[in-house]
Amino acid sequence: MKTEINTKVGLIQKEIEESIELKNKVKEKLSERIIEVAQILAECIKNGGKILLCGNGGSAADAQHFAGELVVRLSSDYTRSALPAITLSSNNYVLTACANDFGFEQVFSRQIEALGKPEDVLLCISTSGNSPNLITAVKKAKEKQMKTVGLLGRDGGKLKDLSDLSIIVPSNNTPRIQETHICICHILCELIEKELFG
Repeated sequence: MKTEINTKVGLIQKEIEESIELKNKVKEKLSERIIEVAQILAECIKNGGKILLCGNGGSAADAQHFAGELVVRLSSDYTRSALPAITLSSNNYVLTACANDFGFEQVFSRQIEALGKPEDVLLCISTSGNSPNLITAVKKAKEKQMKTVGLLGRDGGKLKDLSDLSIIVPSNNTPRIQETHICICHILCELIEKELFG
C-alpha cells in the first residue's frame, strides 16, 4: 500500500514539475509575443470589433473559457462593460447542421462567413496546429479581411504560417500544452482588461 501511494505521489510530482517547467519556458521565451497578441485583441475591441474563437475538444473548452472571461470578467477588481467575444464551437445546432450539410471542415468557416467583419479577430486554439476545420476557418477569415491569431503547440503546424500572429507553446505533450494555453488565456484577458479599463 505504501509503495502504491509513493508511486502515485511520484506521478503527481512529475506532472506538476513538467507543467511548471513548461510555463517557465513560456515566461522566458514568449512574454513579448503574448503582449503583442493582447494588443491586437484590445485594439480589435477599441475599434468596434469582436473576437471570434474556435478549437476542437479540449481546445474548444479553452476557447469557451476565454470567451466567458472576456464577456463577463476575469477579475473582480474591475467593474467593467462586457467585451465582445463569441465561441464558434458552442452552437450545437449550427455545428451539427453544418457538419451534416457541408462537412466538419466547414463548421467554423461557415460561421465566420456569417459573422465575421474586417474589424474582427479570429483566435484559433489548437495543440497541433493542423486541424482541417481551423485551417479552413483561418482562410475564410482572411477572405473577410480579419486578423488571425493562433494559440498553438508542438511546432505550430500549418496554422503557424497561415495565422498573422501565433503563440506556440514549446511542447509535444497535449495535456501540458492545454494547461499552458488556459494560463496564457488568463494572462491575455488580464492584459486586455488593464489596457481597456486601466
